[in-house]
Amino acid sequence: MDNNDPTPTMMQRLREKLDEGKMRSAQRLIGNLSGTELARLLESMPLSERAIVWEMIPADIEGDVLVEVADEVRHGLIRGMEAEELVAATEGMALDDLADLVADLPEALTQQVIHSLDLQDRERLRQVLSFDEDSAGGLMNTDTITVRPDVTLEVVLRYLRAHSEMPDHTDTIFVVDRSDQYLGAFYVSRLLTSDTSETVAEIMSSDVQPINVHMPSEEVVRVFENRDLFSAPVVNEANRLLGRITVDDVVDVLREQAEHSLMSAAGLDEDDDMFAPAITSAKRRAIWLGINLATAFLAASVVDLFQTTVDRIVLLAVLMPVVPSMGGVAGTQSLTIITRAMALGQVDTSNARRILYKELLVGVLNGFGWALVVAIITMLWFGDWRLGAVIASALSINMIAAAGAGFMVPLTLKRMHIDPAIAGGVVLTTITDVVGYMTFLGLGAAFLV
Repeated sequence: MDNNDPTPTMMQRLREKLDEGKMRSAQRLIGNLSGTELARLLESMPLSERAIVWEMIPADIEGDVLVEVADEVRHGLIRGMEAEELVAATEGMALDDLADLVADLPEALTQQVIHSLDLQDRERLRQVLSFDEDSAGGLMNTDTITVRPDVTLEVVLRYLRAHSEMPDHTDTIFVVDRSDQYLGAFYVSRLLTSDTSETVAEIMSSDVQPINVHMPSEEVVRVFENRDLFSAPVVNEANRLLGRITVDDVVDVLREQAEHSLMSAAGLDEDDDMFAPAITSAKRRAIWLGINLATAFLAASVVDLFQTTVDRIVLLAVLMPVVPSMGGVAGTQSLTIITRAMALGQVDTSNARRILYKELLVGVLNGFGWALVVAIITMLWFGDWRLGAVIASALSINMIAAAGAGFMVPLTLKRMHIDPAIAGGVVLTTITDVVGYMTFLGLGAAFLV
């Protein structure tokens, strides 16, 4: 699968053709793009232009484009399609891609698409749809090549030549017994370098470990990365071969994870349409802004507790943003590192305590170091050593607390089945603001008033 986005030049040229009314030239440009490139192109276009370009896309790749576009864009395109057109677009699609598409279709259309398949493909599709989309079963393609261990390579070659084509991305042939129990695998390249009189059992390898059908997609990615795989067999609990996962499926998962991390940090959904109506986008963002406003009022209520102190020592109001700001940055650094480590499976009960101690030590070192710098600047600026001591103490406490919170918050949210990428930043900011204001104003009230 080609994951390169269309260049700005190509998009600009296409828009120029559309603006000039040169539809045939525009259609020729569209014909040179892959399904993935067309998907990225449609996502970057306003609704009016998107509708025009969609009508120009060849019918035989409409299904591939629908699989690649963001969910909200896909729903908009599907709403404008007739049922017969949609069924036609699914013809010839790989079953794993088809499963991704029909999962988002209305029930009536899903059944129509399923009934358009032959019996074998229908059962295979139902099998894929029975698994969680974020599991190995949801990623796998059931279109595999299998052979028995007792046949010769000459028989295997004749078997392959009897087919008009091989499944896409086939680098490995899987070996199974008569009940489809997975035994091993061998690379297709071995057929070219081995004696055709040898049996499959003689050249196959049992080192190609299968992936359990219920393995989460994040773990599948790690398996492919750690073993440098191009494809891998998928089996059930009884070790029966169900399908295979190829590297293009893993690349899709990686891309979705990257988009999810980026968008979730701002409380957004990676599947939202960039050109959705302003009212729709405003409603979505309003929820996140409301949560942030509530946490801001919580921090403001802490400041209000020390209103008398602030009124008496105006300099506290001048320096007040420094402490929560530094704590927020320190906490975000820890939060980002821990969230990434959790995604990579690098944090567990055996090393969690050591990681916590390390993050706290980093907080202590940075806290004391920058507290000294801030104290010196404050004393030179305002000529008051007590004010410098207060802000230095508050800064140290908040940065140490931020380091600890950056470690604890994502782990706690994960146990509560809340995505740390979405809620972690808000929770951490609230903690560093509250602790920062409380320590700075509290120390100020105790030693400066």
